[in-house]
Amino acid sequence: MATTTKTLYDTDFVEWTARTAQLVREGRFDEVDLANLAEEIEDLGKGDRSAVRSQLIRMLMHLVKQHIQPERSGSSWRTSIMDGRNEILTKLEDSPSLRHHLAENLQKIYQRAVRSALEETSSNAEVPAKCPYTLDELLDGNLNALQKRSW
Repeated sequence: MATTTKTLYDTDFVEWTARTAQLVREGRFDEVDLANLAEEIEDLGKGDRSAVRSQLIRMLMHLVKQHIQPERSGSSWRTSIMDGRNEILTKLEDSPSLRHHLAENLQKIYQRAVRSALEETSSNAEVPAKCPYTLDELLDGNLNALQKRSW
């Protein structure tokens, strides 16, 4: 049956997930497509890491744009920053280890946000090479203070 399950993975993913869950619940582990199951479990974690990185890029991009184009700063950028923070905090409630992932990658995420902000605004403004915010400030801090901080 393992061959059937493996073929099913390639031909009908939804049915494969239902069948795999059933086999696991029944304790029929010898029939489970372990290689694909392990890959899918890993992908679940990758998806959450990607989601929080994406939200942090969005937050930082709008913070950078507020500094380089303060005249264009408005409620939509502020709302985007707050929404990004809320999405991250929601993910962190379920998976606190994601905070460590974000902290480890903050500088890389910041660099991506800066590139996006500069491209989107067609600006060549000087921005700090290193992220001027800590992860705690971004996630737990006062948004007004972040926006008003000078570089």
